[in-house]
Amino acid sequence: MSDDIRRNMALFPIGIVMKLTDLTARQIRYYEQNELIHPARTEGKQRLFSFNDVDCLLEIKALIEKGLNIAGIKQVLQMQEPAAEQTEISTTSEAKRKDMTDKELHQLLRQQIMYHSASRNGEAALIRGELSRFFH
Repeated sequence: MSDDIRRNMALFPIGIVMKLTDLTARQIRYYEQNELIHPARTEGKQRLFSFNDVDCLLEIKALIEKGLNIAGIKQVLQMQEPAAEQTEISTTSEAKRKDMTDKELHQLLRQQIMYHSASRNGEAALIRGELSRFFH
């Protein structure tokens, strides 16, 4: 499985994303409403987020802390990735997600953080620092 597909796989429910990003459910829903993120939805309408969504939320959080408003954040995100892919749920990815144990999901998250750290030196330190508290 390619890294792009893996990073775009819908894995995390909103509760886990809240812990990973220190954002509230209301903040996350607000960013979705303003089309800053595009999480996938299950048949039961539950939001599922990908690694890319978590990265984007962490970036949004950092930009807000720097004083940018939603319109400014939209412009920054559009300049960085003009054609960001939406998180998708396929039958195979949904089956894999349901079969994953917490340990396997934890290991996959760790691999993605390490890979992301190696590929983006500047901003990776922030993301790695934000998520490092989950690896004790």
